[in-house]
Amino acid sequence: MKKILTLTLFLGLAACSKVSMENYDKIEVGMDKTELEQILGSADQCEEKTLHTNCTWGNDSKHIKVTLVSDKVTLYSKKGLE
Repeated sequence: MKKILTLTLFLGLAACSKVSMENYDKIEVGMDKTELEQILGSADQCEEKTLHTNCTWGNDSKHIKVTLVSDKVTLYSKKGLE
């Protein structure tokens, strides 16, 4: 019974992932960081550079990466989304 409950919980969390093709299609260049976070939630990782910030939602095999300049989307890419 415990295994079934754990599996159900895991599948439920995977289904709720905001890292999806549907959400990727909503991203646009020029979009404000707040709008982006309304779609994807908080980033799993952000790395601040001198003139820009690179943020990633997801993991190595399935993710959305976004480059922000002055808190605006300038570049974005995906991996593992169908």
